[in-house]
Amino acid sequence: MLFTASHVRGVFLIEPERRIDERGFFARTWCQQEFSARGLNPCVAQCNTSLSHKQGTLRGLHYQVAPHAEAKLVRCVRGAVFDVAVDLRTDSPTLHQWFGAELTADNRQMLYVPQGCAHGYLTLCDDTEVLYQVSDFYCPQAERGVRWNDPKFGISWPQPLRVISPKDGSYRLLEDQRAA
Repeated sequence: MLFTASHVRGVFLIEPERRIDERGFFARTWCQQEFSARGLNPCVAQCNTSLSHKQGTLRGLHYQVAPHAEAKLVRCVRGAVFDVAVDLRTDSPTLHQWFGAELTADNRQMLYVPQGCAHGYLTLCDDTEVLYQVSDFYCPQAERGVRWNDPKFGISWPQPLRVISPKDGSYRLLEDQRAA
């Protein structure tokens, strides 16, 4: 696997290294040793998939708080998404910075989102499916979210938002959450 560090501490764009022959190719999409060697969380507690029917569907920005904070490895297996990680770690030199990448079924790239970062994505075409591995089990009491259009982050989404769940749409700005 080819690991490319982003400007946000601990966020990596990962590309499977393909071994090509007359049959097609073979590529590794997960290796505990390679993740551990880079200081990334190698634990996989569960795998999730989501299907979004409409282009412009936004999911996020989600995270879980300690002790259930989770790292994610995200891959688009059908269609395309603009996938985003936002640093919410108060001790991080990249606090409130974000990194986004276009993940598609064709480019097969993956985004590694470390614990303490919010995650979300916008679908770039209809019928998009995303598969992601997470390092901790889902815990409803630890679930949190921040607004997708929070000016503190200034995320440049590449397309207009068309569909969002009531829950994701109700997340407050980070500043309002801290004041409460």
